[in-house]
Amino acid sequence: MSDAGPIQLAQPEIGAREEELVLEVLRSGRLSLGPMGQRFERELAAWLGAQDAVAVSSGTTALHLGVRALGWGPGDEVLTSPFSFVASANCLLYEGVRPVFCDVDPETLNLDSSAAAAVVGERTRGILPIHIFGFPAAMPELEALAAANGLGILEDACEALGAVDSEGRAVGSRGNLATFAFYANKQMTTGEGGMIVPTGPESAAGLRSARNQGRAADMGWLEHEGLGFNYRLSDLAAALGVAQVEKLDSLLRRRSGVAELYAQGLAEVEGVRAPIAARGSERRSWFVYTVRLDAGIDRDATIARLAERGIASKAYLPCIHLFPHLRELGYREGQFPVAEAASADSLALPFFPAMSESQVGRVCEELAAAIRSGP
Repeated sequence: MSDAGPIQLAQPEIGAREEELVLEVLRSGRLSLGPMGQRFERELAAWLGAQDAVAVSSGTTALHLGVRALGWGPGDEVLTSPFSFVASANCLLYEGVRPVFCDVDPETLNLDSSAAAAVVGERTRGILPIHIFGFPAAMPELEALAAANGLGILEDACEALGAVDSEGRAVGSRGNLATFAFYANKQMTTGEGGMIVPTGPESAAGLRSARNQGRAADMGWLEHEGLGFNYRLSDLAAALGVAQVEKLDSLLRRRSGVAELYAQGLAEVEGVRAPIAARGSERRSWFVYTVRLDAGIDRDATIARLAERGIASKAYLPCIHLFPHLRELGYREGQFPVAEAASADSLALPFFPAMSESQVGRVCEELAAAIRSGP
């Protein structure tokens, strides 16, 4: 990609190793439930420092299986964040669970543990924290709240592979059910795909059965022990995953390097607040690079001006409690002011490991010009 040409929002990094392993799968004839899928699970679990990991077709399906594994169902309520991708709420709705939204921390934009504690009720059965934009949620505080009230925890770490929490632990390795996603804009990709970290061997067996039409490992192809789903990940996708895990440390370092370039380049851009990389022992894993614009800056106009200059950008994220199917539960504007403010002024800039220093510099310069030319 020329530094002078269009700069897209995200760009996966696929090379010769991915091609080699995909070709290996094609030649093997084992396109699903084969050795490459098992290898991907082992290698990602080892990278995380977890005992096991179960590959599935997406982060959304990982979340759905997690909800079912925890036994959350009709009449139950689960505390979660309104500042998230919609899958974190939809996975609850699939099982008739009511998402109970709580406002977020103004700095990290993660679920505020105090806000969550204030709304625990008789029907509360769990907490679903999202490690938003790769910054670790306040897991020690949320786990203490869960323990005090007998609640289950399902971590949505779909944006946070490689993040480190306030106790110096890798996100996804605390012993809770935790989910990851590998869409093309994530820290690593399988195209589509996800992973769920089980709580133990029995949990892993149940998840593997549920992803495969309710079929246990020792059963024949047409035998089933219970309700299940076709949530399998193909071995072709797993081949991409194995190759990506092999270079994951490098991908994360390079993403961090691009984020540092942005922080330097945006330091003098008036009206723009850059995201934090760390706080205490907490360390972000860079998923997207999302800045916040000061009041009075027209975000939509800024996006349009950047597009005219060949630079992609995006409003990121809408508050999910204001989507029509969640408004039906009684949610309305003004309930979660911190989340809604973040939703109104956040802007995602181009971000991927291969971004050059000159590309980052160009984005910063054009962003400053777009803001200056505004009303």
